[in-house]
Formats: sequence, C-alpha cells, structure tokens
Amino acid sequence: MNAVVPWIDARRAEASARFRALGVPHRRIEEWKYSDLRTALDGANDVAPSAKWELSALPSGVELFDLSNPAGAPDWVVKVFGTLTASDAMSSASLAEARVGFALKVSRGTVVRGTVNLTLSGAGPLRGLIVLEESASLTLMETAAGSAGFANVGIEIALGANARLTHVRSAESAPDAVQVEEIAVKAARDALYRGHFFNGGAKLSRLELKIALEGEGGNAQLSGVSVLGDAAHADVTTHITHAVGNTQSTQLFKHVAGGKSRAVYQGKITVREGADKSDSRQTAKALLLGLRAEADLKPELEIFADDVKCAHGAAVGDLDADSLFYLRARGIPEAEARNMLIRAFLEEAVAEITDEAIRAAVWKSVEDALPKAMAS
Repeated sequence: MNAVVPWIDARRAEASARFRALGVPHRRIEEWKYSDLRTALDGANDVAPSAKWELSALPSGVELFDLSNPAGAPDWVVKVFGTLTASDAMSSASLAEARVGFALKVSRGTVVRGTVNLTLSGAGPLRGLIVLEESASLTLMETAAGSAGFANVGIEIALGANARLTHVRSAESAPDAVQVEEIAVKAARDALYRGHFFNGGAKLSRLELKIALEGEGGNAQLSGVSVLGDAAHADVTTHITHAVGNTQSTQLFKHVAGGKSRAVYQGKITVREGADKSDSRQTAKALLLGLRAEADLKPELEIFADDVKCAHGAAVGDLDADSLFYLRARGIPEAEARNMLIRAFLEEAVAEITDEAIRAAVWKSVEDALPKAMAS
C-alpha cells in the first residue's frame, strides 16, 4: 500500500478529476481527429502495466530522484512536479495514475559533458521531471522501446535562465504498441530547448510538445523525421506559446509514408498580447510513397501582438519524377535512386542534430525504417 504523501496525492487527485471529466480522446475531438486513441486502445489495455525507465551513469552536479517513492522528495521536486503538465486528458491521466518515474536536476552552472541516455520501456503510465537550473547544460538521448500495449508518458521540463537542453528522442517501429508521450517545457529568460525526434510509427503513436517561452530571449528549436511503412501511425502535435516578446521558435518536420501508413503533424503557434518582436517559423513536409499512404499536415498561427515575424508552410507530394529520371538515366537502379532522393528530402531535418554520434544513430534508424516505407 502506498504511503500518504499529501502534496503529490492532491495533484494526482486533481489530475484524476480532470481525466474523468474529459475522457479518452477520440476523432470527434478536433486535436485528435487524425489519431483516434479510443479506437486504438481496444485490446491494448489487456497488457499488464510494466513501465520502467533507465538512465546512464550521471556525473557530479546532477541529482536523481526516484518518483516511485515520493516520500522525502527534495524541494525542487515538490515545487515543480505536476505543475507544468497540460490540462488535457492524457497528460492528466499519466499524472493521476503513474507510480513509476524519475526526476533529474542539473545544478546551477553545471555543463554536463557527453550524453545522458534515457530508455523508456514497457506498458502503462510513467512520469518524468527534468530541471535545469540557471546556466546549466545537458544533452539527453531518449529511446522509446517498442513494447506491446499502451504506454502513456508525461515529461515536464523546467529550464532556468540561460539553461541549455538538447533533447533527442528516438522511437523505433512498434506495430503492437499504442504510445502517447507529452513533453511540457517551460523556458525562462535566454533559455534554449533543442528537440530532435525520430519516429518509426506504431499502431498509434502520438508525441505532444507543449512549450511555453516565458522569458525574453527564450528559444525553442524543433526538428523531426517520421519514416513509416505497413499500417504504422505517427502523430506529432506541437503548441509553442510566445508568452513574452523577443522570443524565437523554429520547427521543421519531415515525413515519409509508405504502405497504408499515416503521418500527422499539427503545429500551433500562439503569440500572446504584448509579446512583440516574437519570431516564429514552422515547416512540415511529407512524401507519400504509396497510393494508400496518408499525410495530414496542419500548421496554425494564433497571434495577439502586432510587431512579430511569423511564418508557416506545409506540403505533401511524391518523389520528383524529373529527379528520379535523371538518376535512372545515369545508370542508377530505381530502388537506389529512390533511396537517394528520400535521404536528400530528410537531410535538412536530420542535419539539425549537431552531435555527430547522435546524428549517425538517427540516420541508422532512418536506414532501418526505409525498406518498409519503400515496400508500398
């Protein structure tokens, strides 16, 4: 029996009430119209909860707390955990139900050399908290293992002034899994969040990014690729809020869909009243490699300030016939020519990853996923 811990019990109770009021999302809810979670969960809940996390060795200046035993949690956990999560259904569900999770803090001024590796696996709810204090820096490589069943993950990230977080997430193909992960980020003055994401798809996969730029100079740089085959599904839904002026955000997401797969991108930018000098750009593109593949791209702007620079664009198409003919005419086999053009299409998004070793690992994931996508 779990011990009574008033601060976390109160937050879980509030989250549970929200989830009961909202229910499991389905396609009649606008934000979930391309990802019918209620239907996808039929049978997925039969898998027993087995969610777990694993972190590589941590250097000095980094503190780790196991959320499975919240009694005795340090002040930084009590202050932040459960306060950044969005008020939507699935983030509320993970907060209410998770009894597995981690909290990680990088102390003020600590620059973590190398990469910290985080592996999430199993089914069931799981929570994470990452706090970077002022001028702290961290590179985190997250791997979402393709476990069968339903995984509902919520990760909160609090970035102090001038903090720097590079977050790379790789989710390999998991045809028997339903995966929902929400990442909620709060960025203070001059803080930088770099997020790079690879997705090989699942029965249903949804990554939500809710980012609030709350201090001047705050910056969010997002990029990602999805490579899908068979009946895989991958949904990337983002909402970046420019709460104050002189903040920046960029998004570049590219998708390759073959077979009967479905790629989804929903990107919303909100510039609040008074957030002058905000600068935001979002781009989403998709290649359809088969007649039964589908891509749904929906960029959106919501602007309440006058002096801003905001742009968005989306495009869906097939491989360029002229380029393919050019390569074939020079003796390159069709399969190899198509592979070259697809790699060139994805290159811009993958190149956003500055760490060579991580970039190479993402390219390997792309190469492993391409045969299924091309077998349309």
